Amino acid sequence: MPLSIRKLTSRIGAVIEGVDFTTTPDPSTIAALRDALNEHKAIVFDDVRLDNAGQERVAGWFGRLTTAHPNVPAADGTTNVLAVDSETSKSNVWHTDVTFVVNPPQVTTLRSIVTTPYGGETLIANTAAAYRDLPEPLRVLADSLRVVHTNQYDYARSERTTARREEYDRVFVSTPYEAEHPVVRVHPLTGERGLFIGGFAKRIVGLPSSDSADLLRIFQSYVTRPENVLRWTWSPGQLLVFDNRITQHYAIDNYDDHPRRLNRVTVAGDVPVGVDGSRSRALVGDASHYSSVQEIAA
Repeated sequence: MPLSIRKLTSRIGAVIEGVDFTTTPDPSTIAALRDALNEHKAIVFDDVRLDNAGQERVAGWFGRLTTAHPNVPAADGTTNVLAVDSETSKSNVWHTDVTFVVNPPQVTTLRSIVTTPYGGETLIANTAAAYRDLPEPLRVLADSLRVVHTNQYDYARSERTTARREEYDRVFVSTPYEAEHPVVRVHPLTGERGLFIGGFAKRIVGLPSSDSADLLRIFQSYVTRPENVLRWTWSPGQLLVFDNRITQHYAIDNYDDHPRRLNRVTVAGDVPVGVDGSRSRALVGDASHYSSVQEIAA
């Protein structure tokens, strides 16, 4: 059965049908899925009926897996599954996953476990479209800049925070990591340029903190333009796959105190490369226990 691909917006997102998740697809199907991911940046599958092992298997179609997280323990009984649970953390900040290590994941998969009666959508932004939207002087500037990403930052918590969330935050920052990345990353498969910033981006190298914050705010405003964003409403048993190298995402906290849980499995990535060919470098922390470095041929 051939794949059916239905675009969700003009710039990002597609629903794919015709994949048999009970077996390993043939190489041509896996190549077609990779092509769809390259083109649409985020792809969604309905009614996948996967457990944790099944999600790990499907994520493995795209490459070698990372462990769950550099600091946060994996979900019970697993090595590669991170529980994205509203009881411990609400990821309501724009970010690209784990950019504080030198080789962030290339692909993220999210599987819906507990969905909310309303709200709880995930936003995913196309950072290549954001780069193309920049006026030429800003593109030229962005091409020349590098930025430090870190997991060490202050969490904004309301007075209603819980002990479980405070413990999650403590574990998240328990081992510090910093990595220096290009502000503009060249995608290793498509050659597209995308803004590689987000919530873990702390400071632009060589700039005062105030100038750095102002520039990052300007660049980020292009990422989150509505035209560049897919707003995905979850139903039970869905799998969302997005290219972590050229997207950002945000979990909207608009569902009151209803429980919400997604399980995350990520695929090991390559070291980012900038427009000038320079690679990212680790500054603080050794994350080799979390992810091997993948060399990806164009």
